[in-house]
Amino acid sequence: MKLNDFIFRLSLCEHLGSVNQLKIIRAKIASPEAALATLLKTAGISSQQGQAILNQWFSPELDRRMRLNQTVPHLLITDEAYPAALKESYGAPTVLYYRGNRELLTTQMLAVVGARQMSSYGQMVMDQLLPPVIYAGITIVSGLARGVDGYSHHIAIDHAGKTIAVIGTGLDRFYPQEHRQLMQQMMQSQLVLTEYPLGTPPLASHFPARNRIIAGLCQSCLVVEGRQRSGSLITANLALQENRNVLAVPGAINHELSTGCNELIAEGAKPILRALDILEEYT
Repeated sequence: MKLNDFIFRLSLCEHLGSVNQLKIIRAKIASPEAALATLLKTAGISSQQGQAILNQWFSPELDRRMRLNQTVPHLLITDEAYPAALKESYGAPTVLYYRGNRELLTTQMLAVVGARQMSSYGQMVMDQLLPPVIYAGITIVSGLARGVDGYSHHIAIDHAGKTIAVIGTGLDRFYPQEHRQLMQQMMQSQLVLTEYPLGTPPLASHFPARNRIIAGLCQSCLVVEGRQRSGSLITANLALQENRNVLAVPGAINHELSTGCNELIAEGAKPILRALDILEEYT
């Protein structure tokens, strides 16, 4: 079996997370039996789970999924065009499916994350901060969720800029439904990325997982609004772990949506008061 086919098949196996997939690829293990023998020793996979993976590996259903998903534009972690910064991050996805302009992956990127229940203050802040960043040629990366994510994509498009959405479903699913038109537009003129194959629904566990891709792609991560222990703070902490710059918009100390940002600043994140504070990170 060719290496590319092996990697692609590996990515479609259930019960194998991206960390274990990378162990197999980096060890240059060329057969599923040898791979599982190694994983049973090093990754704590039970023999019962290993047998389930082997059964799936040789199943007609996996053959069908291979044929279907290989028709979707994609990047393997071994491809030269795979984003270098993401490749070096922890748990990098072995396959990235995409629709749109792949060249955006070669640009400078700013992750913008925040509350789904964006306040009028958050909207005003983004209207003020993001256009100068967009005019400087920096690509806005976010998660296409409600609130701050979706609004950041809209601002980039409205100001003739560049934006990337990292989603937690297959490329044939639209979530949330109200962003269907936005996602379709981005598939045409911007870029939509996912590690999930066609047909994958919006499971709750997928969204914290996709946050590591957002953090891995960007040079800096801007948190606009966020509660304590919110998804936005998860992304910020992942960015810190990957040695990215974490930026936060301060807010009122008695406002729930500003709690997360204010705590990030107290812990050392750079407070963002003007667009220049962001642009300084790219000079």
